[in-house]
Order: sequence, then C-alpha cells, then structure tokens
Amino acid sequence: MTIRIDGNSLTVEDVIKVCREGEKVEIAEEAKAAVNRARAYVERKLEEDAVIYGLTTGFGRFANVKISQEETALLQKNLIISHTCAMGNPYPKHIVRAAMLLRCNALSSGYSGIRLSTIQTMVDMLNADIIPVVPEKGSVGSSGDLAPLSCIALGLIGMGKVEYKGKVVDAAEAFAAEGLKPVELAAKEGLALNNGTQMMTAVGVNVLYDAMQLLKTADIAAALTGEALKAIRKAYDPKVHKIRGHKGQMTEAENMRTLLEGSENAKWLHETKVQDPYSQRCMPQIHGASRDAIEYVYDKVSIEINAVTDNPLVFSISDEVISGGNFHGQPMALAFDFLKIAISELANVSERRTERMVNSQLSEGLPAFLVKNGGLNSGYMIAQYAAASMVSENKVYDHPACVDSIPTSANQEDHVSMGTTSARTAAMVLDNAQKVIGIELSAAAQSIWLRQEQGEHGIDNLAPATRAAYDHIRTKADPIEEDIIMLDELAKFDEMVKSFEINEAVEKVVTLK
Repeated sequence: MTIRIDGNSLTVEDVIKVCREGEKVEIAEEAKAAVNRARAYVERKLEEDAVIYGLTTGFGRFANVKISQEETALLQKNLIISHTCAMGNPYPKHIVRAAMLLRCNALSSGYSGIRLSTIQTMVDMLNADIIPVVPEKGSVGSSGDLAPLSCIALGLIGMGKVEYKGKVVDAAEAFAAEGLKPVELAAKEGLALNNGTQMMTAVGVNVLYDAMQLLKTADIAAALTGEALKAIRKAYDPKVHKIRGHKGQMTEAENMRTLLEGSENAKWLHETKVQDPYSQRCMPQIHGASRDAIEYVYDKVSIEINAVTDNPLVFSISDEVISGGNFHGQPMALAFDFLKIAISELANVSERRTERMVNSQLSEGLPAFLVKNGGLNSGYMIAQYAAASMVSENKVYDHPACVDSIPTSANQEDHVSMGTTSARTAAMVLDNAQKVIGIELSAAAQSIWLRQEQGEHGIDNLAPATRAAYDHIRTKADPIEEDIIMLDELAKFDEMVKSFEINEAVEKVVTLK
C-alpha cells in the first residue's frame, strides 16, 4: 500500500508505516494543484519585486535587508548551508524518514510557495531510502527545527552525507546511483524546507507510538505481578471506577479484569488479606492517568503531522503573504513534556511492584530476591537496583524543557519552545521505562515459577491471558536456578518489550484496549 500525502489526512499509524516499514509515498493529485497554484503566485510576486520576508529579504535579524531578484536563489542555498549547525550523534534513520515525510506532507498543503518538483525529489529520496545524516542536537524548536531540517535539505541539494544501502556516502553519489538530480533551490524554497516543527514531531510521534504499546505491556506486567503476589481482583470492579469517571482509569480496570479473568492466584477476594498495596490496588488510577495523558498527546500530534508550520505563508487566493509564527514548537513542547512524565509514571510504579516481589517481607512467601539458596546466590537483588537507577534517571529527564526559553537571533526570536529537547528527552525516558517494565516481566515470571517449585501451583493457576504471557517469556528465557550473567537476561526482556511481541502473544488470547 502506498501512503498518499495531501497535507490533511496523514495519521500517526501512516507515519510509522513509512518511517519503520518502508512504505512508499506519493503526492495526491489535489495537493499537486494546490502546490502549483501557490508557486505561480510566488513567481508573480517576484516579478513585481514585492518585499516579502525570506523571499526578497534576509532572515531573522536580517529581515530588513533587501535581496535582489538575481540573488534570491543564492539566498536560499546560503540559508541551508549556513543553518546546518546540528551537532552530536546522528538520529536513527527511521526518525529522519519520519521528518522527511512530515515535511513533504506539510509542503503539500500548498501554503509554502515551493515548487512541486522540489517536494517530489524529497519523496523520491524517501522512496529510494536515501536518508540524510542529521545530528541530534542544535534545535531550539523555534523558528522550527532550523538546524536539523537544514541537514535534510542539504541532502536534497546533493550536499552532505546520506545513509544509502547500509552505508554513509556523499549525497551526490547516492543521487547518481538512483538516477536522481539534486535540487537547485529557487526563491522561497530554502525557507520552506527548514522552517517547521517536523524534527521534534518525528521524534515525538515515534515515542508516542511506542508509549501506546508500552501501556499494554505495563498492564501485562502488572497482571503477571498480580499473579505472583496473589492480588485481589475486586479492586478492579467496574463499579469502583465508574463513579470516579476517568476514561483511562476505567479502561485500565477493564484490562486488568480481562488479563486476570480465570486466575486462581489473583482471586476476586482473598481470605488472608483485605487490601493490596497501592502499586497493585491503584494500578488503574496510575496507569489510567498515563493513558489519558498519552491520548491527549495523540490528539495533538495528529493535528501537528498535518499542520503547515513554515513562515511566511502564501495565501494565493486572497493575494496575501503573511508572516506568522506557526513554526513555534510550543504545542508539541508541552505535549512531549507531558508525554515523558506519563511514561515515567509507568516505570515508577513498575519498579515498586518489582521491589515487592524481591523483598521477602512483602512478597507473600517468595524467597528473598527470587532465588533458591539465597546468600550463595543474589538472584534479582541488583536487577531491582537497575530499575531504581533508571526510574531515578527519568526524574532528571522529566524536567519540562518547554519552560526554559532562551532568546536567539539577536533577540528577534525572544521566546523559543525547546520542543526538540522535550521530544528527545521523552525518547530517553521511554527507553528507560521499557527496560524497567522488562525487569518487572522477568521478575514476575521468576516469581510464578518459584510458586510452582514451592508446590503452590503458580503456573497451573494462571489466567489464560497471563499464561500466554508466561509461556511466551519461557520461549526466550528460562527460569533462573542459580546466578547467571544478568545483563544478558535483562537484554532479552528489553527486546521483548520493544518488539511488542509480549503484547502480540497475549492478544492471541484476549483483546486489550
């Protein structure tokens, strides 16, 4: 299936298909007409020698410097090469693919004044998997992602480095191999290419998609822990959650009922206890709040991936070119700061559940640190340390980047969003959270096995859904009889979480929301 872009109808799921799965892209016919109409208007204004920001003037503080018609093309090239100030490690290829798709989609709306042939060349690059090398650091998120988007545009004009067929090569070499011609920028095009929020949104949309999957994994981990610690299922009674009314909370309680239906370990009521600790009993409230936050971010990102975010904007029908501020990343900065906090809380409560399993004073009779012959063996003692370390590290990343503005361009741009930092730190938080929840899955599976070893029939008493999760885990990781190299073990669970395979195994048995 080919993804058609028109500036209006791209979805989060479409972006993932293109950036991760290599789905092909084409420009919709109606978008081509809109692009051509806006470009014709720009060329008419050039002939009239109109004074238009970024078209016949310099940029930023140089907005009052008039540029002659003869120099407008050079102005655009200079803009790109001078703005390639990104530094650090390169973004993963799929992130750059997402940014290229989002930029093409925004330009296809027909408000940027760029030539159709220029957009088409970037689409051709994407389809040929010629992906510019873009360093991660250097964007303040307003005026858009100037530095990283300039690195993408640099590849478009046949300069700089690109990743092509598994190697980093000169852009010109990759173009020649595919029979493509680099773009020679015309008036307005450089600014149309590098002024927008597509880099932060590319990072954020990927974090968002994985966070949506992690919600399910966190529920599965919590259910397995519930099996291990003999949770009281009545805490998930729908009557309790309906009278509070939060959608995410009600959904999470439903997921827990679904996952634990039929369990003889996690009973509706237990004779020996009245309440579970908060990390288990309040799981719908905690996970549910994160679910609601992630849904908010999904709505905002769904708007942004179809937004026109460069400047100035061309309104050919009303005969106007308007200098506005759609490049400002604040809507995404706030959303991604919110997203990383929501993800962090999934990890925070996961680590607390892991602690209850490894702590023999809290674990309902499990051996200390989930290992036989404790003392000689340390078992999961330091696995919990690792989870605690990453949870604590997330608290540093969770500081909202969007509250830390700094002026740029000689104070012409006197408030910036830092939205790209919000997105990048959200990705760091996600990675840690995936690892922490992987540790919980490992500890829960070990706990259930130990119940069986102790004659409590822990495995035999699992619910169908949690049994599916447990059985899948055992295809990748054996129970731990004595101490092993734990980094290798925990890496298996990190991969299990990141590949969504544990979710897929469970959803063959039940449907999760």
